Amino acid sequence: MRTEAIDPPGVQWLRVSPKYVTVRLVEWAIGNIVMLAVLSLPLIFVLLGWWRWPPLWLAITVPAVMLVLALWRLVLIPRQVRAIGYAERDDDLLIRRGIFFQRTMVVPYGRMQYVDVAVGPVERSLGLCTLKLHTASAGTNAHLPGLPSAEGARLREQLSARGEARLAGL
Repeated sequence: MRTEAIDPPGVQWLRVSPKYVTVRLVEWAIGNIVMLAVLSLPLIFVLLGWWRWPPLWLAITVPAVMLVLALWRLVLIPRQVRAIGYAERDDDLLIRRGIFFQRTMVVPYGRMQYVDVAVGPVERSLGLCTLKLHTASAGTNAHLPGLPSAEGARLREQLSARGEARLAGL
């Protein structure tokens, strides 16, 4: 996970929990089962003789292509989770993600308005949480999924304290 173009020198990246792969797999399964069911309806209707259009080859091709794409996403999920990282520095928090399109986000402590910890049902059962950072910019999408609950609580308190200290100096 080292790319000179986006990695600041001397940063030690911390990883999210490997259990987060399970959360992503559950999301993948639910989304793709629904999508494949919907895209397979024309094929079923054509086979039953209820519809004459689309042609059989097209009715087969659309769900087949979706299935191939879904399997490709399934293969990528563990690597995508391993690519998520974060690092605390003196003045800011770095969040890194991405395999093909890598991104490093720098969130200055003084810009944080509040820090939110969210937990979904699958995350809760695995002892994980998602840390969301809200800044003055509405376009900031700074979130850190897959943190162990204790680490999420620690980061929430620490980032809130650092943000308050930096904001007070303005």
